[in-house]
Amino acid sequence: MRAIRRSRFRNTTLVTGSVLCAGLVLSACGSSGGTEDPADSAKSGGAGTVTVSTAKGEVEVPLKPARVAALDNTSFATLKAFGVKPVAVPKALLPKEGFEDWQNDDSIKDVGTHREPKFEALNASEPDLIIGGYRFSDHHDKLSKIAKTVDVAPSDEAADGYVASLRTQTETLGTVFGQEDKAKEIVAALDTARTDATGATQGESVFLAVASAGKIDNGASRINRLAEPLNLKNVLSAEGEDSTSVHNDSGLAPETVAKLDPDWVIMLDRDAAVGTEDGSEAIAAKTIVDGMEAWDKTTFRTKDQVVYLAEDFYLTEGIQAYTDAFAQVATAFDTAG
Repeated sequence: MRAIRRSRFRNTTLVTGSVLCAGLVLSACGSSGGTEDPADSAKSGGAGTVTVSTAKGEVEVPLKPARVAALDNTSFATLKAFGVKPVAVPKALLPKEGFEDWQNDDSIKDVGTHREPKFEALNASEPDLIIGGYRFSDHHDKLSKIAKTVDVAPSDEAADGYVASLRTQTETLGTVFGQEDKAKEIVAALDTARTDATGATQGESVFLAVASAGKIDNGASRINRLAEPLNLKNVLSAEGEDSTSVHNDSGLAPETVAKLDPDWVIMLDRDAAVGTEDGSEAIAAKTIVDGMEAWDKTTFRTKDQVVYLAEDFYLTEGIQAYTDAFAQVATAFDTAG
């Protein structure tokens, strides 16, 4: 678990680099260090600083920062639970439901996506702190030239795996925002749901699937994170694949899945979250599954043993999403007996 160390108030804090220069050149604008002035102190609430462990090492950040740019989509629900209103977010990565206030608030800058970030808009939002990482991890150095940036995103490479790192992320953000008690509640809910799901699974075989571009493919590279703590046997591994492989068509034949005949399917519906590449209406994962003739005699079809993750799971992937997913698994497996 990442270590967290508080420090007494110091007269040093973030200089946000909010002064725009003509024809903004990112590398020339902004600084992550410097001497604090009264305006900066007021902006961060004068609460002092806290040192947290991140993917880039220990970083000293403002305690209870007033102006936060939230780029890591796995942090959105937690920040909302803490009562944090960001000054900037990648609005295209916001789930369709639950974040309408952020989506429609013109005072919250839209910073594009990790594929096409709008650094000028981010700089103009004058953040005290940028919560980067995950999809934005490749931009860390550029983000750090705008404002203090932390990467506390969950990771498959974390010591105890992705799910455990969700706990660490939540606890760290709880410390930064002075919301330790709320963070404990969120973590406790995850632990309970995970324990329930582990107890409900008894070594059944499962196909971890993804619906993308109107097809069903191997989604183990993305949602094996969910199955790892459970008592399940995955019929198709993610060996040799990375998390972006859910975007691709591997050519997996329905007949291959039918031959493996898994007891269960856990389905990630990517199209439901982000739509189709050509803008056409997405075909629901359940419609595809129910219409697959090759699966007519499979165990999961005949027993209706398919768990469809929340439609926005691909865009959330944070601790609340995994808490809900574990609860879904526990309910489905308990009901099936």
